[in-house]
Amino acid sequence: MNSPLHPLNLDPPQPPTPETSGAWPAEAPEAATDEPRPADELRPADDSRLFEKWEQITPPRPPRIPHFGHLCLLGAMALLGLLIAALATHLALRAHLLGVATVQQAQFNIGYTLGSEAILYLVTFTSAFLFFPMLWEKSFFAGLQWNGATAFRLRRQLLVCAATCFLLAMLSSLWMPGPKDAPIDKIFRTPGAAWLLFVFGTTIAPICEEIIFRGFLLPALCTTVDWVRERIEGRIPLPLDANGHPQWSRMALIMGTLFTSLPFAAIHAAQTSYAWGPLVLLLLVSLILCAVRLRTRSLAASVLVHAVYNFLLFSLMLIGTGGFRHLEKL
Repeated sequence: MNSPLHPLNLDPPQPPTPETSGAWPAEAPEAATDEPRPADELRPADDSRLFEKWEQITPPRPPRIPHFGHLCLLGAMALLGLLIAALATHLALRAHLLGVATVQQAQFNIGYTLGSEAILYLVTFTSAFLFFPMLWEKSFFAGLQWNGATAFRLRRQLLVCAATCFLLAMLSSLWMPGPKDAPIDKIFRTPGAAWLLFVFGTTIAPICEEIIFRGFLLPALCTTVDWVRERIEGRIPLPLDANGHPQWSRMALIMGTLFTSLPFAAIHAAQTSYAWGPLVLLLLVSLILCAVRLRTRSLAASVLVHAVYNFLLFSLMLIGTGGFRHLEKL
């Protein structure tokens, strides 16, 4: 007999439900249909966790500038400047400007040499100054880590670096001297040409060359090396520093420095007929300039070292030729 006191029925009686009491009929289960269900019904109940996990696995990559695409844009601007400089040179030759009528004569004429280079720099960097701030949403020099205050604070150490480069140049001239009749020597024919090269080589040239090589090429190569490693090895990108600039791995720093120095040495080696001594010197100087730029995180620092190094070289020539009056001593 089952009674309320039976040990098997110790649970209190449950109140009747509509299905059991018969107060109203229970709804029949929904019949299966072939009609497509709304997308909201097919979505998981809590899909936010899925996206949270995805964001944790692939964090947003910090914007690293300048990267390789920016370098290509600068190359396109330089190509435009080169075409305009070539056109200007062609028109000047047709007009026999400065008494020059052939390309061979123009190669060793200071007016054509510096004039074409000035046009190239003017077109390239005017375009860069106008375009890149809109792309980066910051000023041109801020995007390149100019950091002039850092260069001023480290000016003594930077002057020592410039003196070291000058000492290397002196040792190179003793151990591995360059050719006697190099193309650069043919430009030093008059005191006026020598003084123009002195001013140009200690002001405009260091700034423009450092912007190209240490401002664009070096960081673009470092970023490219790390970007490739991140894709292949699944590495997480290094965060930006406190100033919003990229940080790079040691391998990226080494490879970026090497592959920046090779073209830097190559474009200058043509002035000395690709002699081994000047070529090795240029490579070592570029390695030092890259190390200064990366160590100080200041493009102004490498510009200062470059300009002082050129100033010391030209000053030695100035003293050795009696104020550029005896250029035959070169």
